[in-house]
Amino acid sequence: MSAVSLPSLSLAQRWMIIIMLMGYAALGHFNRVSISVAGAEVFIQDEAPAAKDGTPAAAAPAITETGKPRPTFAKVFTSTQMGWVYTAFLVIYTASMMPGGWLIDRIGAGRSLTLLGLGMGFFVAMTGVLGWLMSSPHQFWIGLLVIRGLAGMCSAPLHPGAAHVVSDVASLRGRTTANGLVTAGALLGIAFSYPLFGQLMDRVTWQWAFVVSGLTLVAYGVLWSRVVVPHLPGPHAGKLDQEEAQEASAGIPWRVIMRKDIWLVTLSYIAYSYFQYLFFYWMTFYFDKVLLVSPEQSRRAAFLIALAQGAGMVIGGMSNDVICRVMGVAAGRRAIMMVSMILSAILAMIAVSVKDYADVVLFMALAMGAQGMCEGVYWTTATEIGGKFRGFAGAFMNCGGNIGGFISPVVTPMLAENPAIGWRGAIAVACVICALGGVIWIWIKPSKAP
Repeated sequence: MSAVSLPSLSLAQRWMIIIMLMGYAALGHFNRVSISVAGAEVFIQDEAPAAKDGTPAAAAPAITETGKPRPTFAKVFTSTQMGWVYTAFLVIYTASMMPGGWLIDRIGAGRSLTLLGLGMGFFVAMTGVLGWLMSSPHQFWIGLLVIRGLAGMCSAPLHPGAAHVVSDVASLRGRTTANGLVTAGALLGIAFSYPLFGQLMDRVTWQWAFVVSGLTLVAYGVLWSRVVVPHLPGPHAGKLDQEEAQEASAGIPWRVIMRKDIWLVTLSYIAYSYFQYLFFYWMTFYFDKVLLVSPEQSRRAAFLIALAQGAGMVIGGMSNDVICRVMGVAAGRRAIMMVSMILSAILAMIAVSVKDYADVVLFMALAMGAQGMCEGVYWTTATEIGGKFRGFAGAFMNCGGNIGGFISPVVTPMLAENPAIGWRGAIAVACVICALGGVIWIWIKPSKAP
């Protein structure tokens, strides 16, 4: 399938749109992962004895200028309770994914991404407001589950919508590179969330940090709607055949979910996401509580590791476009995916086996960089399979992938709490799953949509 013809767009304008997509992905993931920064540094209790009634020990509340205590909710949650907050986002995000893909194909990717910025930004800001409104840890925990779930619902169109826009403005030869750049933008947002959101909490309190971060995303959504959306094609750009037209009218693109390759790609993405989300949500906690390094060292490590994965996404996208010209699409993508995911698993196993802080950071960065090389291939392959319904196809893959994603934040600490497994064993389980995700590509034969 060729890119949608946009004769009114110059090469510079197309690159501007790709760069804007990178910015959207960066801000979306900054706001998504910032909760784990707050979790590791503010909300999750230290290894301290609980009160007689069984509730975790908490820091004393701050005193306001009026002399009344203001809850800070410091050190009030166990790691498992915080895992459920992370999972609430992912469960609702996943449940909203296919409806979000349907919305992309119905109203257009550009408008869907505008709604994402406005909606997700609002609920991220409300995360901070919640800290001022709630009066007890239990109320606050319930409120976090609801607010973060709604933020997850609003964020559903991000990656399927971005991949849809890439297929509109990029040529076949450069599409995996463009998808790699966009997903690298997401990793830039994740990387900078550790030091920047941490510093923001230090300077203005964690509540204001969420408000500022969320409102920034709202402003970007408005900018996107004014600068980019007018230049993008509407839904179902291009001529639909009779069967596609009937599916579009019914709103259910059956041919997408009837194809074997979309199921295999999705199964591989489940394994990929289990491994990836473990690092997204528990990386700072692992450095803080398991390796016992300082918060500054933990933030620096998380920053470097996320940057390495972002670099891997760019390198992987560019390498794939080159290798596929030499080996062919199927063999080229299979080679990239199998080598990268198996290598990532091996490097991560080494990372949890070494003890020196610098060595752990180095091997984790190499592991995530190797895995990052796969991201652009996933999105390019899914949108090609989807054809005119590429928004739904990307959403279907991401929905399945997030099954692994939302299991990981809860299962990982549960495994780690078992003395026979521990954190290193829990990470080793994720490594095996990641390697199996690469092996699946033996049976995937990427091809252009009919």
